[in-house]
Amino acid sequence: MLILTRKLGERITIGDDITITLLEIKGTQIKLGIEAPKSISIHRQEIYERIRKENLNSSEVSASDLSEATSIFTSIDPRINSIED
Repeated sequence: MLILTRKLGERITIGDDITITLLEIKGTQIKLGIEAPKSISIHRQEIYERIRKENLNSSEVSASDLSEATSIFTSIDPRINSIED
């Protein structure tokens, strides 16, 4: 981990296209401004973890869903073989 000290208004540059600016210091909180290309996702850690968890949950396929999908495709085209467990 790289640890840097910055004063209000000072910047940190990451690569050629990401700039982080220290905008405000209020008690134990700081406010950061982040400039980055639109192709780069920027999230608070807790939001990132929630997105990651939701993506993993939505990518799961249950055996009953797979069986139902097989039934639908088999009814459309009987040549499609059902999946054996």
